[in-house]
Amino acid sequence: MYKFLLCMRYLKTRWIALASIVSVTLGVATLIVVNSVMDGFTTTMQDRMHGILSDIVLETRSQTGITQPQGYEERIRARLGDRVAGVTTVVTLPAMMTFQRNGNSHTQQINLIGIDQNTFASVSDFSKYLLHPENKKQLDFLLKNNGYAVERERMQPSGWEYRAPMARYQKVVQQRLRNAQELEQERFEQLQQKIQEEAQAADGSQADPVAALMAGPGIQIANNAQQISQFDSEKEQRTGIVLGINLGSIRGREPDGTVQDFFFLRPGDDVQVTFPNAGTPPRGIDEQFTIVDFYESKMSEYDSTFAFVPLEKLQHSRGMIDPQTGAGAVTSIQIKLKPGIDLNEARDALRDEFPPTHDFVEVRTWRETQGPLLAAVQLETTILNILLFMIIAVAGFGILATFFMIVVEKTRDIGILKALGATGMGIATIFLGYGVLLGTVGSGVGVVCGLLFVWKINDIARVIEWITGREVFDPTVYYFDTIPTIIHPYMLVWVSLGAILIAVLASVLPSIRAARMHPVEALRYE
Repeated sequence: MYKFLLCMRYLKTRWIALASIVSVTLGVATLIVVNSVMDGFTTTMQDRMHGILSDIVLETRSQTGITQPQGYEERIRARLGDRVAGVTTVVTLPAMMTFQRNGNSHTQQINLIGIDQNTFASVSDFSKYLLHPENKKQLDFLLKNNGYAVERERMQPSGWEYRAPMARYQKVVQQRLRNAQELEQERFEQLQQKIQEEAQAADGSQADPVAALMAGPGIQIANNAQQISQFDSEKEQRTGIVLGINLGSIRGREPDGTVQDFFFLRPGDDVQVTFPNAGTPPRGIDEQFTIVDFYESKMSEYDSTFAFVPLEKLQHSRGMIDPQTGAGAVTSIQIKLKPGIDLNEARDALRDEFPPTHDFVEVRTWRETQGPLLAAVQLETTILNILLFMIIAVAGFGILATFFMIVVEKTRDIGILKALGATGMGIATIFLGYGVLLGTVGSGVGVVCGLLFVWKINDIARVIEWITGREVFDPTVYYFDTIPTIIHPYMLVWVSLGAILIAVLASVLPSIRAARMHPVEALRYE
């Protein structure tokens, strides 16, 4: 009992120990805040990744793709049985998207993905990331009248409410251009006739050969310019395409600081997509598409590159349909497993079923597909934890120095305790207990401070922004409305135990020195 009382007395009277407690507190609180934020970012990022990626992907790198996907699907279901929740086929390939805006042509690289709108939503959370409510229920690649993200004023109007007036405007512009061309052609013909008449008057009856030569091509060009397409964009749409929202918008700020998406493309606009066919060597194909919706996963990598079109359209355009069987080839087969199924076990089973040396396909889980990114995030978290634990280690050296000083100051007290019968182990226990108590108090206060900081982290961020005038968490960069945080109980435990362990280890050497003191020499110490 006297050991505990002495530890409490030292803790209350030795104010220098307060510096060590503060160091431990700050280290523990910082570790909790950093791990909570990193876990929040990582979990949110993984959820968004998994939202577009199926559990397991069976893919080929062949330009022609998997030529008999139905047979592969049957083998998958036979091998995995009732563990399968959904299967869909996909064609993925690089492409270039071109669109016109303000009289200028803009081209951007995209990942073109052909999907089966009836089954693709069964293997991912694709539907919930679409903007139109009807498409969230069932995507049909048809342009809707309106209702696209009505809360976004910068996106209105959209759909047919936007396409039809724009088409009428384009018709007026084209008609004016044709009228101008016709007028220019009429003036040109009048000038040609005048030149011919003057030439005939000068030479008798011979026409100017140069003027006759100029007249032919000019009339031909004018006739070609007057050809009118039979496609009526006011009443018709082309094949639908769903674009990642960043392909049609730029995130910025209003003058009042409000974050907004500024749209230069809307549902109802037409775009041209250039992609390779399935031939050898591949040849470029141009197709016109009408934007029917936007896809917003809030993952910049996806929202700025992904474009979804009907699978059959892409197969026909690329020449991936077998003329004899009518079966369409695909580049990958995506599989969704039921909750609780071990992904690695299912992956290994499929690898046994489809050996890469025989079927020339690769089987990967969604984590393996995004392996480099997830590994980079994990490495960053590990390095941060190591660096922050070094802060607590610095506090440990402070505890070590403090304890050595206390041992020196309490030399006579140690001598008295030993003279009264205290053993060396008992003396060492006093200082070890002091270290445990100091680490426990510092860890406890650090946990409380860390949890409070995480709880109010968004309010604290706003206060810091108000003080510094600089934004701590820029939503135009991170695509989060608030700072995501997740607190895992086991993280609190290992951070606290780690801090206490460092405090105890720092008190070992002073405890050994105190335990080895001779009582007579300690009593004679001045």
